[in-house]
Amino acid sequence: MQARGHHCSRQVVRKHLAALRTGAAEPVRADIPSPRKVTSWIMRARETLTESQGERLLQVRLACPDITRACDLARAFADLVRHQRGYLLLEWIRQAEQDAPKPMKGFAGFLRQDLDAVTARLTLPWSSGVVEGHVNRVKTLKRAMYGRASFALLRTRILTQS
Repeated sequence: MQARGHHCSRQVVRKHLAALRTGAAEPVRADIPSPRKVTSWIMRARETLTESQGERLLQVRLACPDITRACDLARAFADLVRHQRGYLLLEWIRQAEQDAPKPMKGFAGFLRQDLDAVTARLTLPWSSGVVEGHVNRVKTLKRAMYGRASFALLRTRILTQS
């Protein structure tokens, strides 16, 4: 064993062999990827996955039909977002509500609640990201100055940090 690169004492080997003989040894656990790792494999383009990552994702998909369906829906949604195909959103929501795992159904229901806004974002070239960034900055300043300064000073800081 040492010639193969294993560095363990004889006593450790003896204990393991004794456990194997009595049937008390724990089985070797499979190398199960973390949910975060599986999610990263699903969300990346297939071309960017290494061969081993593609094989591992295929093993996970074969082991769990729910992950397979969620993977297909997640990739379809990512395609909608990347290529701004808002006209396909309603069909995606129908598919997700029909036979997706429960978390995906919840997400589809959430999108349906604000369908016009989501469709607009996936169709139109404009974004409210800059405005949202300024709102976040103002709220952060307001929280930092709460109870410490007057409105005049808050107004000055907001206007000078634009």
